[in-house]
Amino acid sequence: MSNYVEFGNKIAFHPGYYIKEYIDELGLTQEDFANRLGTTPKNISYIVRGGQSISVDIANKLSRLIGTSVQYWLNLQTEYDSLIVRFNREKELDAEKEVFKYIKYSYFRDNFGLPDIPQKTDEQIKNVREFLHVSSLTVFKNTDMYVNFRRPALEQSEASIVRANIMVQIATNLSLTKKDFPKYDKNKFLQSVDYALSLTKKHNEFYGLIKKAFKESGVDLIVLPNIPGSKINGATKKLGDHIMLMVNDRNNNSDSFWFTLFHEIGHIINRDFGISFENESGAVEEKANLYAENSLIPQAEYTRFVEANDFSIVKIKEFANRIDRDPSIVLGRLQKDGFIRYDDWKYNVLRTKYAIST
Repeated sequence: MSNYVEFGNKIAFHPGYYIKEYIDELGLTQEDFANRLGTTPKNISYIVRGGQSISVDIANKLSRLIGTSVQYWLNLQTEYDSLIVRFNREKELDAEKEVFKYIKYSYFRDNFGLPDIPQKTDEQIKNVREFLHVSSLTVFKNTDMYVNFRRPALEQSEASIVRANIMVQIATNLSLTKKDFPKYDKNKFLQSVDYALSLTKKHNEFYGLIKKAFKESGVDLIVLPNIPGSKINGATKKLGDHIMLMVNDRNNNSDSFWFTLFHEIGHIINRDFGISFENESGAVEEKANLYAENSLIPQAEYTRFVEANDFSIVKIKEFANRIDRDPSIVLGRLQKDGFIRYDDWKYNVLRTKYAIST
């Protein structure tokens, strides 16, 4: 604790600095001075050390005791406080610059229309901070900022935590701008989920149809462009009466999209809101995985198909048509279960690349 502060080539003294000088000149103890001023020795001790601001009452008493104006003391306090604010802002900006290293300004420029201002880091940080509606980018280092990190925080790098939080913040802000969003209705949502399953082969129109159906049930589906290195698949969050469901477009293959979407749907149905990272494990994630697997491919049908032990492209297409699913969904399940190698490129003809924009 100090009764003065230096910033650049400027120095500002706390009013307590001048009070101490006056006390020393008179040869008084702080207790004597406190008695003359009509306050407590403890109060004077705090002020002298710069640990307490001058109140209007104390400024008035000082002016009567010493013969100065009330405004003189209040101005000293204001000048000191202003320099402290500037100093703290500079320190905070330095801390923000460390967080800013985890992301690229071009992500916000290209996807959300922030102005192109190359090589102006301070302005870029200001623009990103205002776009995200936060007081400082450092808040994104917090693992409990908005939603649960299902994987323990110690297993995440700070960079991943920051990037994941930023993506959730963007999705949250987008969802909150939608006024009068319908209240979440689980029964309607389950009906809309069944409807979504009928759209897996409609690659050019499914997204708008699902988004509309989910909205009617109180679920806001948002697909965001990936922040490189985020390692996030999706997230769910309760926002007042409705639910935000965010999916990352990092894995834009059709099979990955559908599995990620239904994994997050599983979390909503299980009332387990939070962030999903790649390669997560544990009971909660396994439960969401099982929901996605069984929803996308009925287990009994899948078991019979696997027992036939014919995983040719023709047979995969036939099975997919029989259960009314896109063939890529069947392919993804077979690869996950080890029946087809991921590097067997001939099967890529079954996949579709999605380009979805919220």
